[in-house]
Amino acid sequence: MTLRSYGACVTSLELLAVATVALPTGVAIALAIAPTRTLRRLALVGGVATAALGAALAVAVLASPGKPAVGDWLVVDAAGGILVATIAAVGLGSVVVSPEYLAAASTSVVRSTRAARTYWAVLFAFWAVLLAVPLAGNLGAAWVLVEATTATSALLVGFSGRRRALEAGWKYLILTSLGLGIALLGVVVLAASGTVGGLDALAWTSLAEADLDESTTLVAYVLILAGLAAKAGWAPVHNWLPDAHSEAPPPVSALLSAALLPAVALVAWRSQHALAPTLGARTSQTVLIGFGLASLAVAVPFLWRALAWKRLLAYSSLEHMGVVAVGIGFGSRLALAGVAIHVVGHGLAKALGFYAAGPLLRHDPRAGAHAASGVGRSSPRLAVTLGVALGSLAALPPSPLFVSEVLVVAGGFSAGRPWAAAATAGLLAFGFLGLAHALIETLVGKSRGRARVVDVTTGTLTSMCAITLAGLLALTAVGFVLADSAVVDALMRGLG
Repeated sequence: MTLRSYGACVTSLELLAVATVALPTGVAIALAIAPTRTLRRLALVGGVATAALGAALAVAVLASPGKPAVGDWLVVDAAGGILVATIAAVGLGSVVVSPEYLAAASTSVVRSTRAARTYWAVLFAFWAVLLAVPLAGNLGAAWVLVEATTATSALLVGFSGRRRALEAGWKYLILTSLGLGIALLGVVVLAASGTVGGLDALAWTSLAEADLDESTTLVAYVLILAGLAAKAGWAPVHNWLPDAHSEAPPPVSALLSAALLPAVALVAWRSQHALAPTLGARTSQTVLIGFGLASLAVAVPFLWRALAWKRLLAYSSLEHMGVVAVGIGFGSRLALAGVAIHVVGHGLAKALGFYAAGPLLRHDPRAGAHAASGVGRSSPRLAVTLGVALGSLAALPPSPLFVSEVLVVAGGFSAGRPWAAAATAGLLAFGFLGLAHALIETLVGKSRGRARVVDVTTGTLTSMCAITLAGLLALTAVGFVLADSAVVDALMRGLG
């Protein structure tokens, strides 16, 4: 390939990346001013178009993972392509199920005449910012975008207007903003320690080549990761996560868990890659492993408790983001292949689980505060959806999360971290037992529902369950060959 043709390829990727973010931004503006009767149709058309652009971008970059587009402000690489594909798929699912949520919603934080308009406009704004985070080529820009996700999603968390939802929204806003304030302090310390000023010096490639003081960089790195951990839902700064995920509307909970958390984890990973030449790879990776093991250890006791459905999914997010942090920290081929599979598999399964929350509450209103039980006895079709989601999240074979967790643990041993790998395996085993027990109780436990069989599952949810199941099984097959692929080669190189 000539230099000229390669440049054209990069330009096409950059234009496609900009369009992927610009389209949902434009749809959000259009939804804010469009006639009320057109909101649903406009949202669905905009959602399909946005997802199509995201999928096209992911296919384009993953087809040639060794040729990323890398600039001071925009990056389109293999890791970003994986995240964009996941965010696009989850976002489209949230758009598709949102009309059912709005139809059933009885309260709102805004006036009823403006509730649908506000919801749609803010949802698309949130989706647009989420798509932009994996494409940020600059630490400063990434921080701004992660902060913007808070601004666009805090209203959605408390959208129902109920007291607990409003409390969760404020908790989410305050704690994540405080964490990002700490991360900003780390960015300022890092910028001040460099020999070259200006925002361009915070580009990922510039940081990797900069002449930085090691001790100052270590302080900045710990501050950045501690701040991002509050947003990525890593323990011990995860306190907002259970309340926000369980109180937000189900389509929003899906985006928070399946899209926002891994997108912030990607920013943490790029920070580690960029600063590893100064700190040393082992030192920078150890911090991530620490956050990952802490998250797994905190999540396990909660997974053994009888929790309401959405709260169970929230603590499952804490566990799975722990797996992602540990895998990034191990940094070996096997571990990074496991992380790639885990991010996509978790996104698909977790989104389906949250989408099923609405029908579950219609079937058994008490499931909003108590653990679901015996759904298979009174609503078999709903039970299938719940079983696919929770069985996958529990890493029950043939779930791709089983494959990814095996890869991450094996990657830990191959990276020369046997104690951390063994601890990860033990914590995952305990987490599996807790989620497996919840799965059994949910499907065949003592039923609290109606005595007769009541089908509360919509055709939309049934179709999404079938599509998700097919995607999960395909992902399991990919997991067996991914470690030797060019995609993992690109993940190992990072942006270098």
